[in-house]
Amino acid sequence: MKPTVTLATTRTPDGATMTLHEHDGQHFLKVAGLQLMSTTASSSEEQMAELSCATLPPRPRILIGGLGFGFTLKRVLELTGPDAAVHVSELMPEIVAWNREYLAAVNGRLLDDPRVTTLVRDVYDIIGKASGPDRYHAILLDVDNGPDPFVQKGNERLYQGSGLVRIKAALQPGGRVIFWSAHQDKSFVKTLSRTFRNVEAISAKAYPKAKRFTHTLFIADRD
Repeated sequence: MKPTVTLATTRTPDGATMTLHEHDGQHFLKVAGLQLMSTTASSSEEQMAELSCATLPPRPRILIGGLGFGFTLKRVLELTGPDAAVHVSELMPEIVAWNREYLAAVNGRLLDDPRVTTLVRDVYDIIGKASGPDRYHAILLDVDNGPDPFVQKGNERLYQGSGLVRIKAALQPGGRVIFWSAHQDKSFVKTLSRTFRNVEAISAKAYPKAKRFTHTLFIADRD
């Protein structure tokens, strides 16, 4: 049996232990011993990218909140042309460094794509400063575990009324925001509907052959 190797360890902003592991060529990220993501389950992240790119104009500006293992970024780059500007916001510099050092063969090299700008900052702050021509045509938020934060309690402000107004203001007219979530949340759909139009919750699989839909993608469009 092949061993599981701990590649790196750090602390989240809330003080929990975050670890990166490798087993038989696959990588896993854990927080406080609980698995947060893995390279074996990326379908819902890829689907999020596909739904966001379905309505893009020429020369789109796209913001991805949460780098993770880079699967959302990879699919966005596959679906956009050379004139796209893709900003990736990642709060933890260790995640960016681990992608380059340990996951280069997976998706880490995508950070060197000329269309990509990596911002080691809280996506909430980046959203708050987007205005005028710097607004985005699509915002993809794979932050924490969704409306019920797991890594950092401060992330919950993205899913509250004032945070949604902030996101709407950062979108170009007709722009789209998509939230990734590990769970269904009917109350969040109602909250979204107070700020956005065409709100929809779509069930998503963790991997293509999964028998169950375990994740949820919340989609909302700006007028």
